[in-house]
Amino acid sequence: MKIVALVGSNRKESYNKKLAVYMQSRYQGTADIEILPIEKLPMYNQDDELTPPAIVTEIKKKVADSDGVLFVTPEFNHSVPAFLKNAIDWFSRVDKVMVNKPVMIVGSTPGVLGTARAQMHLRQILNSPGIAALTLPGNEVFIGAVHEKLDESGKLIHEPTVQFIDTVMDNFINWITKQK
Repeated sequence: MKIVALVGSNRKESYNKKLAVYMQSRYQGTADIEILPIEKLPMYNQDDELTPPAIVTEIKKKVADSDGVLFVTPEFNHSVPAFLKNAIDWFSRVDKVMVNKPVMIVGSTPGVLGTARAQMHLRQILNSPGIAALTLPGNEVFIGAVHEKLDESGKLIHEPTVQFIDTVMDNFINWITKQK
């Protein structure tokens, strides 16, 4: 199964990037997870949507060709990071690559709420007409105090969290299979 991951943080030591890399490694026998370089996308501009830069075309094709999309996002000012929203804006125009695409959302933060507000906004965005993604129902992954749940190498070591993500990932893969 081909999953593309969109990480909402470009910080060098991003907890969410570490979480995406961890998931990529952990589920490699079940899903091929490719982390897309959305931080390289230029800011969306309607003037360019019919002749987008090559990086936009390449990333949109990978999203279109995937079986599902994994969003791994922090929370910035109670919402989604700007460059994650920028990627979604590109995906919503011309060839709308997210329509009916199965999506799973995960978020981590050192704070208590585990990106709950960002994920609420992200779900609203993903439900908009130009996106119309199919967000995995009933499986919300909010990882608070993430700095206490990763080791120095970025591996998730908090066993209850690992087991929970295993369950949600299984649910996502089974749900994608049913969508086909």
